[in-house]
Amino acid sequence: MSSSDPLLVLGGGLMGLAMAHQLARRGRPVMVISRRRSEAAGFVAAGMLAPHAEGLGGALLRLGQRSLAAYPSWVAQIEADGGLNCGLRPCGIVVPFTSAAARDAHPTAAYGQALDRAGLEQELPGIGTSFQAGLLFEQDGQIDNRRQLMRALELACSALGVQFQEGAEVLALESGSSGQLEAVKLRTAEGELQTLACGEAVLACGAWSAQLLPQLPIFPVKGQMLSLQAPQRALGRVVFGPGTYLVPREDGLVVVGATSEAEAGFSEGLTPQGQRTLQEGIAALLPQASQWPPMERWWGFRPCTPDEGPLLGPSSIAGLWLASGHHRNGVLLAPVTAELLAAEICSARGQGKAASAADQQLLAAFRWDRF
Repeated sequence: MSSSDPLLVLGGGLMGLAMAHQLARRGRPVMVISRRRSEAAGFVAAGMLAPHAEGLGGALLRLGQRSLAAYPSWVAQIEADGGLNCGLRPCGIVVPFTSAAARDAHPTAAYGQALDRAGLEQELPGIGTSFQAGLLFEQDGQIDNRRQLMRALELACSALGVQFQEGAEVLALESGSSGQLEAVKLRTAEGELQTLACGEAVLACGAWSAQLLPQLPIFPVKGQMLSLQAPQRALGRVVFGPGTYLVPREDGLVVVGATSEAEAGFSEGLTPQGQRTLQEGIAALLPQASQWPPMERWWGFRPCTPDEGPLLGPSSIAGLWLASGHHRNGVLLAPVTAELLAAEICSARGQGKAASAADQQLLAAFRWDRF
């Protein structure tokens, strides 16, 4: 593969765009192949940056904390390159609990501020009466991924010369007898079958990744969501309740999620049961929000793995790198995934310094064959 040949990024969602952006910033020619951008998890997620509110642990917590710390500088790069605001909002997240004991048992309680019922009411006026305690994680926050971040990344990539092939479906990966990636077969938007010679690619197809590499332990978990129009400043913090969360944007729009339907596979569409589950969650968490008018309803597919951690780094095919399987933390983990993998890809070709021992250890925790 010549240094002038583009590295292919398979998947045009948030992870694919984040990878393309970082590789282009390091001087690599990049082409993004995307089937249908609107179905990408980055467009359907709520945009929470919540390693502590989620109660992550072990290497996944360390990865999430590093990514959270990197967010301001990552966003600044994107905004400088593309000229659009990304919608980063470090508003803090409140996690309510039914008892102080449940609060204190939260895996990341030590990183938060303990709240009693009075403190909970002060942070979230009108919080449901079943919640008697809470944790405030002021370091956690959100980003408006649907309306701002994805578009800002597209523009930043274009400004750096990233090529796009839209509406193209990758059908197969071809490798030689040595196990080296040699080509990608795809069907273009016009229905033409093409074979693109390629010695290096990043697989960032989210929940669909295992369709190209069946040995990957990635499966879809469907989630349904909706948005409400609240009065401006009616909700200042993200509320991360049991099974339901409320994510308030600056303009008063509140994103509500999300069902978790592992048994649904890739079945598309909203369901009455899923929408009832969301409405019941809203009523229990913040009763007054049940009166806010609904604005939009949608669904998407999270790329899940057995331990809910991503698959990062080399794959079983030489030259094919993995950036997939982020489950419900894709938006949070986009900066660190792009940073670590882009550095690894470039250093493997002698185009950058080798990763530190700590970075190599962190990546090794998310190898695809760890199970």
